[in-house]
Amino acid sequence: TIRKQNYERPEAMIENGITYLQTEEGDLPLSVFGDHNLSNLAGAKWICQLMGVDEMDFYEAIESFKGAAKRLERIAEGKRSYLFKDFAHAPSKVAATVKAVRAQFEDFTTIGCLELHTYSSLDPAFLQYYKDSLAGLDKAIVFYDPEALKIKGRPAIAVEEIKTAFGNPDLEVYTEPASLHRDLLGQNYDQSVLLMMSSGNYGGLDWDQLSSAIV
Repeated sequence: TIRKQNYERPEAMIENGITYLQTEEGDLPLSVFGDHNLSNLAGAKWICQLMGVDEMDFYEAIESFKGAAKRLERIAEGKRSYLFKDFAHAPSKVAATVKAVRAQFEDFTTIGCLELHTYSSLDPAFLQYYKDSLAGLDKAIVFYDPEALKIKGRPAIAVEEIKTAFGNPDLEVYTEPASLHRDLLGQNYDQSVLLMMSSGNYGGLDWDQLSSAIV
């Protein structure tokens, strides 16, 4: 027997870069944020209650939940800066992640770097589905390594083709890992949020160095 149970995004508010879950006992600060995480939280709450976990025990536990690895994972935090890593690579996931960060940190400069890593994302016919997925960012960056296409015997994708597909003429496109790394490490991150989105490693990016640049 399978029981179906409806659930929806719970009521929440954002204040000073923190999402507060609104409960009958008051506002509960969370470490996670974004519609997707809040919806998952509601589903997890139902499952726990069906297993016999008291509602208040769930709220007490969820307050310290840091989220899943590579799902809007906070890698580094400075006095006025943040670095997040997200597995997002599908167009809908990228758009949802960008939306969540923009809403959470509306008073910050938001910088998003997406690596086109999977072979589907490097298909020119598929690129069009990324249109406007990085919209709202103060600075949008896309990186891909042409060597990945050479392995498959496919030609490189023109920079202008990528900009057109994303619908952003100001998009910064990198095809050389060294150039990307240098510019990311040299960026001023004061009052900024850096969102790194990929299932790859940006051509061997040193995360410790990037974290140091944030802090």
